[in-house]
Amino acid sequence: MSVPSKYKGQPIEELISEGYYDPETRTVHAITGPELHVRSRDWQVEGILRMLFHVLDPMVAKDPKNLIVYGGTGKAARSWDDFEAIVNTLLTMDSDDTMVIQSGQPVAVFKTDLRAPRVVMSNAMLVPKWADWSYFWELEKRGLISFHQMTAGCWAYIGTQGVLQGTYETVGAAAERAYGSLEGRLYVSAGLGNMGGAQPLAAKMLGGVALIADVDKRMIDRMIQTGYLDTWTDDIDKAIDMALEAKRSRTPTSIGVLANAVDLLERLVKENVVPDVLSDQTPAHDPLSYVPEGMSVEEAARLRSQDPERYIQLAKQTMKRHVQLMLELQARGAVTFEYGNNLRKQAYDAGLTEAFKIPGQMEFMRPLFEEGRGPFRWTSLMGDPNDIYKLDDVLLQLFGRNQRLARWITAAHKYVKFQGLPARVVYLGYGERALFGKVVSQMVRRGELSGPIWFGRDHLDAGSVASPYRETEGMLDGSDAIGDWPILNYALNTAVGATWTCFHHGGGTGIGYAIHAGFGMVVDGTELAEQKAIRVFTVDPGMGVVRHAHAGYPRSLAVAREKGVRIPIMKMLEEKSRRVIEEAKKEGRISDYTYQRVKKDLEEYESKKGNYSPPFNT
Repeated sequence: MSVPSKYKGQPIEELISEGYYDPETRTVHAITGPELHVRSRDWQVEGILRMLFHVLDPMVAKDPKNLIVYGGTGKAARSWDDFEAIVNTLLTMDSDDTMVIQSGQPVAVFKTDLRAPRVVMSNAMLVPKWADWSYFWELEKRGLISFHQMTAGCWAYIGTQGVLQGTYETVGAAAERAYGSLEGRLYVSAGLGNMGGAQPLAAKMLGGVALIADVDKRMIDRMIQTGYLDTWTDDIDKAIDMALEAKRSRTPTSIGVLANAVDLLERLVKENVVPDVLSDQTPAHDPLSYVPEGMSVEEAARLRSQDPERYIQLAKQTMKRHVQLMLELQARGAVTFEYGNNLRKQAYDAGLTEAFKIPGQMEFMRPLFEEGRGPFRWTSLMGDPNDIYKLDDVLLQLFGRNQRLARWITAAHKYVKFQGLPARVVYLGYGERALFGKVVSQMVRRGELSGPIWFGRDHLDAGSVASPYRETEGMLDGSDAIGDWPILNYALNTAVGATWTCFHHGGGTGIGYAIHAGFGMVVDGTELAEQKAIRVFTVDPGMGVVRHAHAGYPRSLAVAREKGVRIPIMKMLEEKSRRVIEEAKKEGRISDYTYQRVKKDLEEYESKKGNYSPPFNT
């Protein structure tokens, strides 16, 4: 394509001429193929460039014209000028340079070391006293900061598939506890954006029927186009009838309804249609992104622009009603949970004191986190789907005994359509990630894959997040709001040489409610990249094990002993575990189910202590 005169002679000119970036329409496309574009001819830098372009591809990003990848307003860069500056810098960096990014803006490049990250970034960080949305928005208007969610700012988003397995695991665990499985059961929720859009397919993959509301027809259309949603209607009664008929016939399917969440839930309450499982994935973390009851998307956009304070007031009142209806359906028998979008806290702040009678998703996900398991993900940087399918087979060969993992891989292979660069996400734990990374590195080196593979993970993770209304809700020792852990995770991943490392504020639950760390690692077949990858894939899940061991979870203590995770105060933590389990129960911080589960884990740990090696401090 023709290159505007402004860009002639700039490093980015080649990418414009090849059609990967159109500065006039602000269109970005994922870069594929064997040709390297960076001057360093280094895949450690080229991989970063490709992941940045990938997250802004129209098939991936929610609102790419405005640099928004997902999650309300989660951006990949602060502005288009900043995007172009980042790209020009990547194209001209040396292999021992490190670019520094502050809230989506490149602020410096320093000469570091081949083993150091090529990019380090911090996004949306505020001093705690000032960490709220109102102050953030004030700074954002002045061009001093921007919001980057989790994987949007870290250039680690892989489309709706990225949250699909987390949704699959959470909804599946909730249904298994109550019914044995989701087969023949009705799952009701709202939100079909880039995160919530995973819900209908997750429920279908689990054998259930999904009925999901969304006010934005564009999101419904997109989920149908990508295969995440089967059908839709703008008639709530028809949608309910379709869902009940599918439930009666035990036909796994998904139905979208063009409606506000409140409108759908009110009709269910009125008709006494009780979902088997009930949740929500609207963008409640950001009240300016949540559409108030009675408004179209267009009307909401006008009010948001003209009177944001009035908009927020109306949004919070709708959230209050939203949670009231969820509580009513919960009382009638629906297994109900919040998926970590801070809906309960918004309703609580609006005056609904009972909001937290609804549990968070960690009630079901915590056991995975205790083992250091989390949403490990990868893409083919060449853009070859066969790379992903080959690695699916490798996963089944290495970890096929894990029935949950094998079931997921089989289902994902069948149902998931790729967006942008072909990708996969799998919950792998401590030891498994390092082994898989080494195998992949050797396959790249031998030419068994088309080229390098990027690895990263979501931030719905065991050891890289502090989020008291999501990932760290209801910790055994009450350490929900301790923020040291994600900082330590970020420091460790930087120390061992991840290709790039990221630290963020506010993703998932909003400004003031969470801090979290991420990384990207390019496995290019070189010995150096392999060494670094093995270390990254060890310390990252290792911090999940350590974080939970320090909170007193017996299962984490057992994993640490069995896998040889060195914890200097192991005896202290064993004593702490016995104490905090009872304290958490007495103080009402954990459910009866969780109490019985961790008590059983403690008994099993104590019975096997003689088989474990001595603590490292003895």
